[in-house]
Amino acid sequence: MSSTATPPSTALVTGGTSGIGLAVAETLAARGLRVFLCARSRDTVETVVKDLRARGYEVDGCEGDVRSRESVSRVVRAAVDSFGPVGVLVNNVGRNGGGTTSRITDELWYDVIDTNLNSTFLVTREVLTTGGMEEAGWGRIINIASTGGKQGVPLGAPYSASKGGMIGFTKALAKELATCGITVNAVCPGYVETPMAARVRQAYATTWQTTEDEVLARFNAKIPLGRYSTPGEVAGLVGYLVGDEAASITAQALNVCGGLGSY
Repeated sequence: MSSTATPPSTALVTGGTSGIGLAVAETLAARGLRVFLCARSRDTVETVVKDLRARGYEVDGCEGDVRSRESVSRVVRAAVDSFGPVGVLVNNVGRNGGGTTSRITDELWYDVIDTNLNSTFLVTREVLTTGGMEEAGWGRIINIASTGGKQGVPLGAPYSASKGGMIGFTKALAKELATCGITVNAVCPGYVETPMAARVRQAYATTWQTTEDEVLARFNAKIPLGRYSTPGEVAGLVGYLVGDEAASITAQALNVCGGLGSY
């Protein structure tokens, strides 16, 4: 099947109940895709699915922990059972994590890597196989990485390592699948106003012994546009990348950051 012809698609969005993930789910549903989302809280998934259905979107979802191979298998099977083969995958699940590197615990390091990086591999592998993407010969895989994976974040070594790994995985897989009708790209947000961003500011305020407002002011000062990006702005790039007009874009790590990152 030609990579320039879009078949009816099911989109799987991990971490699709808040922040960037929710904005992506809304954007893809508005484009007419059938959206299956997952998150760790069953109640939250049910609430979001109900809300999106009430707005006329074709949406379903289930509870799932993308750190677990068994859970990932169950989520992808549920998506296929609900809507058919997965044509679009957005690996969005992520967590922050860091601190003074010499004091970072093993548990924190491994959980950040498991949540952000290892999950990207597990879900992608399952979508290519059980999800039917390889067999279909068409697909869009979009990994939500970070500018922090390109340039490093002070006091954020686990986070930067995980997001840098996602970018490397994206480029390697894109080249592997380039002749298979499947494109693979990373979207790299900078500072985005989400619940996770609020937690990050809290952590820096504690480390720097200052207020969250002061942390926000410092971060905004680093951004040429002078403000955080919005989840909708990040989702807008995801929406573009799933379309026919983006068929020749693959192996890229594209920033949405207000000028924070320049490469």
